[in-house]
Amino acid sequence: MAFLIRILVLALIIYLIYRFVSYLIDPRRKLDAAIKANTYYFYDDVRNPRKNFFIAYRGVLFEGEKYVGTEKSSTVMSIFAWTHESKKLTEFSKDDFLFLEQEIAKNYPQADINWKNPIEQLMKTGG
Repeated sequence: MAFLIRILVLALIIYLIYRFVSYLIDPRRKLDAAIKANTYYFYDDVRNPRKNFFIAYRGVLFEGEKYVGTEKSSTVMSIFAWTHESKKLTEFSKDDFLFLEQEIAKNYPQADINWKNPIEQLMKTGG
């Protein structure tokens, strides 16, 4: 009986260590921390071209929707990016959006990057 309890305690300790490590390396937690710290973080599942990516930059969360070329291809050909926090964009300049475009192009060099309003209007006016 004591041997069984020892095995259960050991299994519980291993499980708790596993949960703690998975919490520390969770990319979604890192994204939330980057938003709070006003730093840059790119969160993307590159293995799934149909899943949206997220960018934290200067306290604003941007979302990008990827579109693949054909049904059989996994190459991302078009990207539409936007944010739900348009009030925070008053502090951004055109250079900030160009930086974000460069970072997106590093991961998806063949993709055409388009911004949704109001970012599109800020890009046209020069920020």
